[in-house]
Amino acid sequence: MSDNLNTTVNGTQPLSCSGNPPAEKIGKTFAYCLIFVVSLAGNTVIGIIVYKTKTMRKPINFFIVNMAMSDLLFPIFFIPREIQLLYIDSWLIDGPLGQALCKLTAFLTDVSAAVSIQSLILIAVSRFGAVVYPLRSPLISSKLCPFFILVTWIVALACFSPYFFGYKLAEYHGRLVCRMLWEEAFGEYSSFQSYFLSVLMAIVFIPLVVIAILYIIIFLKLKSQRSPGEQSTNAGQRQQRERNVLNMSIAIVLGFAVCWLPLAIGWLVFFFASDIRWCSFHYFTIVARFMAHANCAINPCICFIFTRNYRKGLKTLLRFNYF
Repeated sequence: MSDNLNTTVNGTQPLSCSGNPPAEKIGKTFAYCLIFVVSLAGNTVIGIIVYKTKTMRKPINFFIVNMAMSDLLFPIFFIPREIQLLYIDSWLIDGPLGQALCKLTAFLTDVSAAVSIQSLILIAVSRFGAVVYPLRSPLISSKLCPFFILVTWIVALACFSPYFFGYKLAEYHGRLVCRMLWEEAFGEYSSFQSYFLSVLMAIVFIPLVVIAILYIIIFLKLKSQRSPGEQSTNAGQRQQRERNVLNMSIAIVLGFAVCWLPLAIGWLVFFFASDIRWCSFHYFTIVARFMAHANCAINPCICFIFTRNYRKGLKTLLRFNYF
């Protein structure tokens, strides 16, 4: 999902609309380096904080850590390739290792997005149970979290498994490129468009609609409850904690939607609009792809901004390492 939208299914692409001048290269390099550092450090720290803080070992934090671990795939596998392609427009490694890296880079970066959206669904379901049915047993208990986390990875790996057959290194205009060669792998009667649109609906659009419905129900439930001033102190404090957690959850969902929806919409335009003005579309995809790639760095920032426990854990971690 994060590959260049200007690249066609069979590995050819239209004329370049941008000469990639030095200023643009420097700007992109700086931006990707910033995403790399923030994502690698932020997501790693999120995992360490939850691991070291027993009071934070709750379903919502487990799912946030699951997102953080999946987000680490971006700085590790994808961003180095993006920076390299700014200066050397060719795949550097040939042979079996090059083929393996070509497949893994495309595969793992899209698996990362799929795991993240499934984690958001699990967070929404967990919040739904805690707010709408507070007196019942949790819909997702801590003991079941490992099972659900494993399922998110299995589903994501299964959805994008065709990448292992479709992505290959190929000669293109005298250079080695990593491209999706769908018809060569699955035959001319198999449609990459049908496959990808199905995945796009199942991984992006339908989950976001389900998440939106759950949070609307949660919001209406909280709005119908009495204000904390009319309740006991303990009940008011519990409700305030629920609101804080809910605010963080919604912020993470909005961050994902804002970052990924432009790219998803770009894919729809790419598949269905026959009269695209390629140069205008090219500039749109540059912004859309950058927004999607930035999501892996935005999530940990949201956690630290909205949750005091994460800020407290970060301070403790920094103090411990300093001394």
